[in-house]
Amino acid sequence: MKQKEKISFFVFTLFSFQTFSQNDSAKNEIVSVHAQTTVITQYKPYFKTKYSGDNSLTSAEETQTSITSTLFLGTRLWKGASAYLNPEIAGGSGLSGALGVAASTNGETYRVGNPTPTIALARLFFHQVFSLSKDSSCKAQTKMKELHSKYIEPDQNQLGGICPTKYFAVTIGKISVADFFDANSFSHDPRTQFMSWGLMENGSWDYPANVKGYTPSLVLELISPKHELRYHVSVVTKSANSNDMNYDITQASGHSLEYTYNFSLKQNQGAIRILGFYNTANMGNYRESIVLALANSETPNIISTRKYGRSKYGFTLNGELESRSKQVGGFFRTGWNDGTNETWMYTEIDQTASAGIVFKGKKWKREDDALGIAGVASGISSAHRDYLQAGGKGFMLGDGNLNYGMEKLLEVYYSFALPQHKISLSAAYQHVINPGYNKDRGPVDVYSVRAHVEI
Repeated sequence: MKQKEKISFFVFTLFSFQTFSQNDSAKNEIVSVHAQTTVITQYKPYFKTKYSGDNSLTSAEETQTSITSTLFLGTRLWKGASAYLNPEIAGGSGLSGALGVAASTNGETYRVGNPTPTIALARLFFHQVFSLSKDSSCKAQTKMKELHSKYIEPDQNQLGGICPTKYFAVTIGKISVADFFDANSFSHDPRTQFMSWGLMENGSWDYPANVKGYTPSLVLELISPKHELRYHVSVVTKSANSNDMNYDITQASGHSLEYTYNFSLKQNQGAIRILGFYNTANMGNYRESIVLALANSETPNIISTRKYGRSKYGFTLNGELESRSKQVGGFFRTGWNDGTNETWMYTEIDQTASAGIVFKGKKWKREDDALGIAGVASGISSAHRDYLQAGGKGFMLGDGNLNYGMEKLLEVYYSFALPQHKISLSAAYQHVINPGYNKDRGPVDVYSVRAHVEI
């Protein structure tokens, strides 16, 4: 089958499926099928710059489009156990190949890769829940039993049914680590919310992933209504920002530990999340690459200093609060990593702070619409900035020189829901100051339109 025929068949399949479930009772799904398609087109006009390098955001006028289509298949296996499979087609490009902006502007695009749409296995994982509640069966919804269970609505990679409120869960397989960690109700999904990489995740968290955002992992979760504790160990890449994975976790691996506290403040619901991470891999060192380059009268190259045993670690804080009317919600994130060795998997951000607010459209009689406004400020370590100033390149940044300043991005979006409520059209504006931490470039304006469909 030719490439175009494969793409047409896959897209046709996604739009032909309706959400399907087969129940063992009125409450518990056995099989579930969902799908999504997201198309984002971004445009930026010409902007001024004193110079450009290989990894710069091009100063020329530019338009780029990305597309992702995902099929979410799930089945219940036995009590508490389920399995999920997600084939995905993705293609297109970010502006300038997603280079030149640390808080890159389109979260649906890959850092590198073939812009031609290709089919790949995004996720394949097993999930087992062990109830810690006194009674999780809840066949009759008495007040006592409701204390120990809740009903979960059917969703993507989520079978509808009764779930205990206190449980221990094990997930193993190929996943996106970001599906489990650094969650936020108002800024976590570039398909429906803010699109910048610096807003959809904590940019300083160099979380394990291949270039498409997925990796084999083991996730352990201990969950209660107020307290949540999660840990993962994951396979990391053999080289920075690649698809070639190192399956020897004694040699290289990624770890995160996150605690979440869910609270109520005058009937407003909120959450605070604290995360620590540690990655070890065949990393290069910024300072060593500069010294080596000076000794040889060369431009620094981080690759020349790579060796196993090097690490990157950091901490993040993530909070959210939603009004009791559920019409207004706000969030913040802040994070830091040591910035001694090279960024390995996510994006070239060593320090970050972001905040935003989202309004639902009930007040203007558009209940399913949303208006979001947020900003993120990003920075890098002194070693990282010296490396870029000396002409070094990371996998996203490298202007050939650097007049350092914190990168700042403002994003505003409006999401318009069509009557079916599973289709939304969005318009967004982003303003980037000091793209790639460089005062000699920009500012840059980016205009986006997004179409998102779920079935």
